[in-house]
Amino acid sequence: MIQKKHPLVEYLEKIRDRDDRATMAKLRRGLGKRMGTPDMYPYVVNFLPKSLWMQEHCFLVAALFALHPERAPLGRNMGAVFKVIQRLDPTDSIEKRFIRLLNADSDDMGYHLKQAVSLAKSKGVTIDYHRLIADLTNWNHEDRFVQLAWAKEYWKEQQETTHNETQEGDQA
Repeated sequence: MIQKKHPLVEYLEKIRDRDDRATMAKLRRGLGKRMGTPDMYPYVVNFLPKSLWMQEHCFLVAALFALHPERAPLGRNMGAVFKVIQRLDPTDSIEKRFIRLLNADSDDMGYHLKQAVSLAKSKGVTIDYHRLIADLTNWNHEDRFVQLAWAKEYWKEQQETTHNETQEGDQA
């Protein structure tokens, strides 16, 4: 799958690359606030789509980026992020957090994503914000294909292991 880079995220990456700490602090102040804060406007408003719902996601992604701006491989969805975290910290609480994220509606996404990004930061796991903003665009789709893609990525290896164990058991 060829992934398009999002112009807002490209702009945020330039801010990160020039080590503009003051701007990153202004962007972080928008965490937990719908439609960000006025401090964020100079950096975000030029990238806002017409949809009010997507405008909220642009502010959210900008604030999350400022919280954990490390470079990430393109294409990694949040299922892959949680999979890496689970390998680093194999506890039941990681899977429970991931399931809560999958169940979140668009009104609760800010809270759950802030928790997820904070957890990823604490474990040194990077986030692909280009992918995240694209996924948020389709979060409310009736087919839930974003949630399914995240779930497939998270449980993929577990399913392969279970399948192989089942086949080995059948041969015994």
